[in-house]
Amino acid sequence: MNRSFVAVAVTICALIWGTTWFAITLQLGSVEPIVSVVWRFGLAAAVLFGFCAVSRRPLRLTRSQHLAAIGQGAFVFAISYAFVYAAEAQVASAVVAVIFAALAFVNLILFRVLGRQKASSAAWCGAALGVVGVGVLSFGQLSGTGAGLDPGLGVIFAITAVLASALGNWFAWKGQQAGAPVLTATAWAMAYGTAMLAIYGVFTGVTWRIELTPAYVLSLLYLSLFGSVIAFGLYFSIARQRGYALASYISALTPPIAMLVSVLFEGARFGWSALIGLALVLVGQVLLIRAPKA
Repeated sequence: MNRSFVAVAVTICALIWGTTWFAITLQLGSVEPIVSVVWRFGLAAAVLFGFCAVSRRPLRLTRSQHLAAIGQGAFVFAISYAFVYAAEAQVASAVVAVIFAALAFVNLILFRVLGRQKASSAAWCGAALGVVGVGVLSFGQLSGTGAGLDPGLGVIFAITAVLASALGNWFAWKGQQAGAPVLTATAWAMAYGTAMLAIYGVFTGVTWRIELTPAYVLSLLYLSLFGSVIAFGLYFSIARQRGYALASYISALTPPIAMLVSVLFEGARFGWSALIGLALVLVGQVLLIRAPKA
């Protein structure tokens, strides 16, 4: 994967994920969040399996590769996104997007602790700035109140989603170490995550329905095909080349797009604290991007 392709892939992912945060809000309403996540990743997994079959990519995984895919599916596509949808019911979608910019920093720490992967001082400085930036933005959100919403709970949900995603990235890396093809592993991980949420939904008594309105159906298709199949396929391909801990191009570009979309379509208003927080996050991301890979 050459640099030009990486740059194009990063741009595509940033544009897609910068808009998916708002698309998720169109899923909130009469359909329970868990059900919407099941529809989203169930459809995405089916499309990915179909693409792998048509393009003659291998569909089978070894035992160790399946175990890694189970962990990846549990943390990325089940736990993380269940909390993402719950968070967006409480705070503006752009706030969740900016908090998710901390994923690169959490990855840096996680891979250092679990994988003994060392990073440069510039990377750790970037991580510190990112954490401070997310804290500033979160404080600014908590200082305001939304009618009928609980910003504090939304921030907690978003942070939980970030931690779960980082663990999911660790399992994705384990699958990579086991030699699992990226698209096949992603398809299986989505399938496992969907199955886990479906089982959880059955035991908790959710209502299995779909809202046949243009907003819900179009957002579901966009989230499944663009936000899941294309974006995650590109993301995990980039991560394998750039490294999971330092693959920070996407999260550096996503928050400004998400904030602009939130202002235009959600009527969100961000004060100076949010702008300062965003600036710190972006400076931290730049340091991570420029930091030499260990």
